[in-house]
Amino acid sequence: MLLLICIGVLLAAVCLWLVSIYNQLVTLQAQYRNSFAQIDVQLRRRHDLIPNLVATVKGYLHHESSTLATVIEARNTAMAVLKAASSHPGHSNSMQQLAQAENQLTRALGSLNVQLEAYPDLKGNETIRALFEELTATENRVAFSRQAFNDGVTSYNIYRRLFPNILVATRVGHNDDAALLEMDDSALQNAPTIQLN
Repeated sequence: MLLLICIGVLLAAVCLWLVSIYNQLVTLQAQYRNSFAQIDVQLRRRHDLIPNLVATVKGYLHHESSTLATVIEARNTAMAVLKAASSHPGHSNSMQQLAQAENQLTRALGSLNVQLEAYPDLKGNETIRALFEELTATENRVAFSRQAFNDGVTSYNIYRRLFPNILVATRVGHNDDAALLEMDDSALQNAPTIQLN
């Protein structure tokens, strides 16, 4: 009888231990997905600012229409990739495609910035100044959100790979590591900033 009680207690302890591992995996996954939702919000904000910026400078840059078209095309691509990535945060291909699209958008905005430097009238335009300030603030929010996401992914991946957690994780659907969102930091640091004196 005592042996049956000991076996029952041991089985209950093992079950509780397995449940706690599973619950921690689910919690960590939910945390990094929530962090990605913050990236999603900031990138959508960035994407929404770009048409306003392009419309404002379009009147000044008639002969730079290819630069403006490149910015809009990069923005539209980034929006489409973001929508796809939002349904699979942490998925390796999704994160890689998102990083590439956002890096391309940052480069296109950098080209626009170079074009704007040649027009002193634009530097004094309050609307353009406000749009660039908002865009710069949004770029900073993207960087902070990305850091939180990558921290959450790292915590999830470490916990998932620990022994014996990995034995439980692979049996309950947590088979693969989540992917970091690795954007080109040099492109982000050189995000469209303009000296408007």
